[in-house]
Amino acid sequence: MTGNGASADIEVMGDAEGLARRVAAWLTDLAVATDGRVAVALSGGSTPKRLYELLAGPPWRGRFPWPRTHWFWGDERFVPPDDARSNYRMARNALLSRAPVPPANIHPIPTDGTPDAAASAYETELKSFYGAAVLDPARPLFEIVLLGLGEDGHTASLFPGTPALGEHTRWVAAVAAGTAEPRITLTYPALASSRHVAFLVEGSGKRAMADRLRRGDASIPAGRVAPVGRLHLFLDAAAAGRPAD
Repeated sequence: MTGNGASADIEVMGDAEGLARRVAAWLTDLAVATDGRVAVALSGGSTPKRLYELLAGPPWRGRFPWPRTHWFWGDERFVPPDDARSNYRMARNALLSRAPVPPANIHPIPTDGTPDAAASAYETELKSFYGAAVLDPARPLFEIVLLGLGEDGHTASLFPGTPALGEHTRWVAAVAAGTAEPRITLTYPALASSRHVAFLVEGSGKRAMADRLRRGDASIPAGRVAPVGRLHLFLDAAAAGRPAD
């Protein structure tokens, strides 16, 4: 169950490599089947890095519709783009610099000025791409949103107890507390405006939160993500606490 009571599609792979390969095939198939431009919101952290590397190599590189796919980010640390902590830097090195991605299709979260100004600038860019200032449930902003799951139940940079959890109007928010550095995150309305939201979860350290997410526990931030489309949970066996499907 999801936080809004809808069912989720759950798949369990044997290990992290199997998880990355399954999601690479899933994401590619969805992008190929989508007419027109495809908007994807990328996740940071260690779990999706292998996925990004796989997309940039065979067989997926040759199948993926690079010219019509646009790349966004679900959240970002407020650090320079070449900082080792940057989600943009990780995705650039693992995927975007290794695949035939048009530069105009890459939409990193800005990290100059102030966090609040950067959040406003990214929201303006999203609205320009979307072509409207108000999200229409019948026309999602994203085709695919990739998300991770923290051991505290956070996703993107929506951390327990932070004001961004209560944001229902803005699409992007600055997060000043809960982490070592300020962050910029998509809010629930923006994350929900997707045809497919996929959590990628691996490792036994995530097992407790993965179980709560599967039960639709809205007391954790990840459990409140309620897409207008489908919710997918891709887990490895260690995170699921059971054998692979």
